[in-house]
Amino acid sequence: MRILALDGNRQWLDGGAMFGNAPRTVWQTWCPPDERHRIPLACRCMFAELDDGRRVLFETGIGAFFEPKLRDRYGVVEPHHVLLESLAHAGLAEDSIDAIVLSHLHFDHAGGLLSAYDDGPARLLFPKARIYIGHTHWRRALAPHPRDRASFLPELNALLAKSDRVVLVGDDGGSDLAPFVRFHFSQGHTPGLMLSELALASGPLVFVADLIPGLPWVHLPITMGYDRSPEVSIDEKTKLLEDLVVRHGRLFFFHDPNVACAEVTRDGKGRFAGAVVADASEAPDEIA
Repeated sequence: MRILALDGNRQWLDGGAMFGNAPRTVWQTWCPPDERHRIPLACRCMFAELDDGRRVLFETGIGAFFEPKLRDRYGVVEPHHVLLESLAHAGLAEDSIDAIVLSHLHFDHAGGLLSAYDDGPARLLFPKARIYIGHTHWRRALAPHPRDRASFLPELNALLAKSDRVVLVGDDGGSDLAPFVRFHFSQGHTPGLMLSELALASGPLVFVADLIPGLPWVHLPITMGYDRSPEVSIDEKTKLLEDLVVRHGRLFFFHDPNVACAEVTRDGKGRFAGAVVADASEAPDEIA
């Protein structure tokens, strides 16, 4: 199985929001903020060419659909669709993608499904791809809570609902991507967050999305202010990391600006950490 880390559009978000109740004196040592108190974040997607030949993209990043005012508000760096460039750099055409797996439908993870702002009316990209979404999260996206309503894109939801390309994954995590990909679900960040696990010869690789946005969040007490239930997130992280230590598993990070992939480790005091497997110095970065 061929695995690549592909850059999407980068963004800057408020460091305090990204680190929840962790004090700034702690998190700024991990992610130094700019003059607007924002930290740099990747929107890194994962590409897998499965053993049966199917080409799967995990997440599409934030994309370039925002108008300039909103692009500035949410700290989107590039005005053009970076993921499409990254795919082309890897020798992959947009219409060569067979499946897209979305952990959830927050705009920084799914906005890349939409065409760029300056490219006319919004339309869905990746015309030949089936789009996999957890059915619990799909219900949340269609009827969001006031606390996270701004994280969803009504125009994207409408386009997806009109299409015949959506595959809703049930709570059992089963899909036609098995046995190469299996799904776990998490509730702490948003209802029905879908984590993808790939079975590699070297051990499991889990696309952890916003359950563990990057290397600093491997530390159990660290959660995001965006999480709907930080205590649930911590419990879910604990269960996942304990399992991956035993199975010599690795994590694929969506938001970490420097690290694409890390192996889960645990020290003598029981503290989890990540041993870097692939950094972000090369694009695309081949994980396996």
